[in-house]
Amino acid sequence: MNYIVDDKRKLKPPPEWRSDIDFVLIREDEILTRIDEIATQLQNEYEGRDLMIVALLSGTILFLADLVRRLNLPLRIDFLGISSYGNETVSTGIKITKELKLELNGRDVLILDDILDTGNTINLTINKIANLRPKSIKTCVLLDKPARRKINIKADYTGFEIPDYFVVGYGLDFAERFRNLPFIGVLKKELYQQQIN
Repeated sequence: MNYIVDDKRKLKPPPEWRSDIDFVLIREDEILTRIDEIATQLQNEYEGRDLMIVALLSGTILFLADLVRRLNLPLRIDFLGISSYGNETVSTGIKITKELKLELNGRDVLILDDILDTGNTINLTINKIANLRPKSIKTCVLLDKPARRKINIKADYTGFEIPDYFVVGYGLDFAERFRNLPFIGVLKKELYQQQIN
């Protein structure tokens, strides 16, 4: 099931974030409810199997923590560092910043990412992992932003489909800020406008 966030729904951010956040797109309780549903799907699919989660750093930290606590499966977790934005709002090219440590050969692998927009990062990751000869590869993203897609690719599990906003919170950042917000918020344009012009 696709959870499409209504473009017209603009919830006020908490007072302490109003100088930076234009509006709340997805509330914390909605995120956690959807993660419960994704965990149930994964539990049903991988029941009795050994699952390897490859989480892409650093935007997945909160998503990963909340998801794995809901899974009653034999799990291994590894991290792949991939940077495509740095401190920018437009991709400056994909760089691997941390390599995998664990063996993926013959394993069921779930790639976990915070957001699927152009598709470049997840596509690179799938190709990289495929070369390590896993048993299977599936993808799970918290957010899907199809308006920015450059590669025809879909995630196997998606939290929410969102409009083309610059979003932060729940692990997503702007220049390494705002990862700690418990909700997904839309950043005020004036905070990043200079980098676009």
